[in-house]
Formats: sequence, structure tokens, C-alpha cells
Amino acid sequence: MGTDSHEGFPADGEGPLRPVQVSPFRIAATAVTNAQFTEFVRSTSYITQAEQAGSSFVFYLQVRQAQRDAIRQHPQGLPWWLEVPDACWQRPEGPGSCLRERMDQPVVHASWDDAQAYCTWAGVRLPTEAQWEYAARGGLHGQRYTWGDTMPTEPPCNIWRGVFPNEPAPGWSPGVVGVGSFAPNAYGLYNMAGNVWEWCADWFTPDYHRTSAGIDPMHGEPTGRRSARGGSFLCHESYCNRYRVAARGANTPESSAGNHGFRVVAL
Repeated sequence: MGTDSHEGFPADGEGPLRPVQVSPFRIAATAVTNAQFTEFVRSTSYITQAEQAGSSFVFYLQVRQAQRDAIRQHPQGLPWWLEVPDACWQRPEGPGSCLRERMDQPVVHASWDDAQAYCTWAGVRLPTEAQWEYAARGGLHGQRYTWGDTMPTEPPCNIWRGVFPNEPAPGWSPGVVGVGSFAPNAYGLYNMAGNVWEWCADWFTPDYHRTSAGIDPMHGEPTGRRSARGGSFLCHESYCNRYRVAARGANTPESSAGNHGFRVVAL
């Protein structure tokens, strides 16, 4: 688990490389879809944290120009993100957007707390980082990506194409795709790289590989941020190459964005 490569981000704590033992587990072949999350909301009347807050973060090229012009504030150092009023899982780009043609896509704008609520209802749980990484590798131990050690000319996953963040490649639009898109890895799991960040059960710490157990590791001590894995459609080698299997991400458990979803494991 992990990596000793220098291509990652030291502050993320991607290494050192170490042996980890993981007990058998069952993990979903795809991220949770809009169809599945709709069933959860209809059954429970659950209101997500983005809905309660009245806004969520959306990549600026997914927002209509008129909406962009009306939004004056941007997250510090991240000008391509917009805090869009009324953006949520049901309206991924804010007012005027909907799920009608997206039921097979991963639910987005789901916070860690939202994911946990879904898991409680569905009788499942979020994977630990160790489970997620083991599953993502698909038996290709020591390889950079879910499919091997090199990146083909045409990426076999939904990551940024073109020049980030302002020039998407012709024919490609920033956004999530259906959960069954692209070929699965050797374990039959889809989109373990790119598309959406996937929440994990652990609290995030850069010291994860130095301090967590060698058998079924799980960092349970609160740190203020929860771990996430896999990268998203906004990852690009020039900015954020976190579509590598060993790469790690994190955010506060109440945070939501248009590139964040989750998949589950059985209890």
C-alpha cells in the first residue's frame, strides 16, 4: 500500500510503501448512482447538507455564463470553483439543471455525512482507505494506475482532457459520466480512477502510512477532515494527478462539490 514515488504530493502522505493485510470484503462495482440516492431520499425524506446550506461548489465551465457573472466570490486559490446557489445532488449545476438524463451517473454534491446517512439506511458502510486501495489496484501491486503502470494516449478513465482549467479538448466536456463507463479493472470495478472523488471511512492524516496498523488499518482519530480517493474529472497531470492508485485527498465531512461521490462496502 502507498508509494515511494516522488510524483505525488508529500503533504498528502502517499508513502512510504508498506505491506498491509486486509481481511476479505465485498465492495460495490460502481459508485452510488443518482437512481440509488433518489430511492434513499424518497424513503427517508433526507435533506443533504448542500440543500441545507443553500449552495455547493461547481466547476465554472459547467455553469452558464449569466450565472457565472452573478457570482463574485471564489474560494481562495481556486478560481475555477464557484459557490452556486441551490446547487445540490438534484440540481448538479444549480438552477435549471436536473437529473432526468443522469440516473446512471454517480450522485454528486454528497458530503461525507450525507454518504454516512445513505450507508445507515442501506445497511452498508464506506470503505476504509486500505480496502479502497486494495480494490482499486485489482491485483496489479506496485502499479501507478488501476490498469497498469503507463498512461495511454487516450486515458481509459474520466479525467481532464485538454489544457486545465480553461481549455477542454474538442469533443470533451467537463463533468461526470455514467458509473459503468470505461472498462472495469481486473476485479470488475468501474471508475476507480477519475470521474468522482470517493469518500472513505478514515479521518485523514498525512501520517497515515507511518502510524496506522499493518492489519486492516483505519485511522479513527478525528482530524477535522475525511479521506477521499480516486480523483475526479478535474484531475490533470499539470495540476492534480491524483487519479493514481496511491494518491489521497481529503475534505471536511460537511463539504460538498460537483466532483464528489462515494461507493460502499458490505457490512
